[in-house]
Amino acid sequence: MVYVLLADGFEEIEALTPVDLLRRAGVETATVALHGTRATGAHGITVEADLAFESMEEPCELLVLPGGKGYRLLDEDPRVDALLRERMRAKAPVAAICAAPTILGKRGYLDGMSATCFPSMEGEMGAAALSAQPAVRSGQVVTGRAAGAATQFALELIRLLRGEDMAEQIRREICFGDV
Repeated sequence: MVYVLLADGFEEIEALTPVDLLRRAGVETATVALHGTRATGAHGITVEADLAFESMEEPCELLVLPGGKGYRLLDEDPRVDALLRERMRAKAPVAAICAAPTILGKRGYLDGMSATCFPSMEGEMGAAALSAQPAVRSGQVVTGRAAGAATQFALELIRLLRGEDMAEQIRREICFGDV
């Protein structure tokens, strides 16, 4: 199961593009509201989440943190902190896009790894080797640059979980890039 965490103020494209493309690739994916069962995105779109945070169960194949103003709520939540600490200790896959990679960077989880984030947030990335690429995978961590990179980010998640062939199949199905 892939869990995409939703806190009020999440960037809709960064959260829902990965959900859509992962599901197209046959990856069981659930949206998870940080508080209650609903979250309202940065642009006023309210999502009825598949699960409340308390309902998440193992195994978790991948944890996804979208950006937007809601990244601060994820960053400040001790439950998210504990979840990330355990996942990083276990070298379990984690993904974050836009401002959300700073959650990992500030905790030192990206030190020595290649990573990307929203350009104005680069000062909060710890000792990560910064890249301007739309999506970067380093070990078990995938980072994405911004909302405009949501499709590349989602395809990289598919590549991580289901391989290059499936990522290419989905890229072609949605006519992304030079098809």
